[in-house]
Amino acid sequence: MRRAGWKRPLGVLLGLLVLVLGLPAAAQAQPGPSHPRPRPPVEDPAPTGPDCTTTPSSTQAGYSVADPRCVFNGAAYTGARFVPQTNAAGHPISRTLTGILAGAPYRIEVPKQHWNGQLALFAHGFRGNGTTVWVDDSPLRTYLVAHGFAWAASGYSTNGYDVGQGVLDSHALIGLFAGKVRTARSVYMTGVSMGGHITAVEIEHFRGDFVGAMPACGVLGDTELFDYFTDANVTAAALTGTAIQFPMTLAAGQAYTPTYGAQVLSELPALGSGFVTGNPANVSLTPTGQTWASTVELRSGGIRPGFASGFAFWASAGFAPLTNVPFLFGVYPGLSGGTIGIADGNVVDNRFTLYRIGDNRGPLTAAEIALNRSVLRVAATTPPSRGLTGIPKVVGDPHIPVLSMHDLGDLFVPFKMEQIYAQRVAAHGESRLFVSRAIRGVGHCDFTQAEFQRGFADLVTWVRTGHRPAGDRVTDARVVASPTFGCKFTDPTPGAHVGFVAPVCPS
Repeated sequence: MRRAGWKRPLGVLLGLLVLVLGLPAAAQAQPGPSHPRPRPPVEDPAPTGPDCTTTPSSTQAGYSVADPRCVFNGAAYTGARFVPQTNAAGHPISRTLTGILAGAPYRIEVPKQHWNGQLALFAHGFRGNGTTVWVDDSPLRTYLVAHGFAWAASGYSTNGYDVGQGVLDSHALIGLFAGKVRTARSVYMTGVSMGGHITAVEIEHFRGDFVGAMPACGVLGDTELFDYFTDANVTAAALTGTAIQFPMTLAAGQAYTPTYGAQVLSELPALGSGFVTGNPANVSLTPTGQTWASTVELRSGGIRPGFASGFAFWASAGFAPLTNVPFLFGVYPGLSGGTIGIADGNVVDNRFTLYRIGDNRGPLTAAEIALNRSVLRVAATTPPSRGLTGIPKVVGDPHIPVLSMHDLGDLFVPFKMEQIYAQRVAAHGESRLFVSRAIRGVGHCDFTQAEFQRGFADLVTWVRTGHRPAGDRVTDARVVASPTFGCKFTDPTPGAHVGFVAPVCPS
């Protein structure tokens, strides 16, 4: 009786310490589930050949699945393996599980000791239109295990810009995890690039299944990404007097690609020189080119520090099949029927887009009037999907804390995506649930471990305590244009973000 009486006050005392001192969730003791362990979903048969061999997909004709036990880079196996992490003495500190579920390879990792009962899902980004699917580690893998979190990632059963399939395959891991380990007491959703789009749709489609989300460099504006790609191309054409077209089907766009490539090469001298001459490109812009760069800046997120270095970085990289022209021309949606071949019709619509030069304030100048009169206008034939087909819409109604981050110089998935999401969340009266952080980088998803880890740690603290962390005012044009914008959350380590040139941050 005395021992039982001692344990009860001790438990109460520990509970009070957790509340008063704010001990992290990882330190709280979690009782085991009182209900039977769920039965995991039926998985595909394990590969019967040697390790690191690719097997035919069970769900997608013509697809194959890379062995999730082995590291695959999209073209070949590297020789590395997905194995448990170890401590300094070489002893495993985690256990790993792999397999294939409905044609989607997956990886799961759980801390061997002191698992906090929480799971973080990771959604990868766009991988082109190849027919081999593979799975990556979470970029936070080491951090998560060290802090008591389990994580899981799917390679999806399809490639292409198939956000809906990514949502379904990622969500399926929750049930799989429950059957193989146990039901997680809380689940976080994370993802990069297209995986950020998946993250935003996931938490809206499966309400109540997640406690927090961290998209990074995400397509948080759904079809507005394709509008932006179109903006960059039609303004260049209008300013140079180039009569480009916008084919409305994938087949017509593919047939038009060689012609469009020749048209771009013909208009480049009017824009400047030095395109595709390295990374970053040594670009020298003509007055017309400077006007074009200004329109791209405004359509990609507004006047902001470091845009010139981001523009030079993205002026150097081609995009197949137009690898000999600047990157932004190769992603022209008119070459793929108005999307990346996933939606049933064209999602681009710039009929009412107002193109500005210099800034977004004041009456239109004569040059802006001329640009808006001459630019090619395109009407959408299909809207963003309210379901999981085509290009799923991001409503901006998360109901849970969302912390995001984005590179200021990213012109693949531009900083504007953060602003669009912030506006949509505000329209739903949920601004208190969104925090965005600007990072001073020029690449796509160019984040350091320090930036990733700080973001996730702040999200977890937010979920646990209810205290909203600090962020950047991404929709305030004057704040975004200030010389110090992006300093607050960028890793200050020298060399952390090579290529970003802007006024230096205060020391």
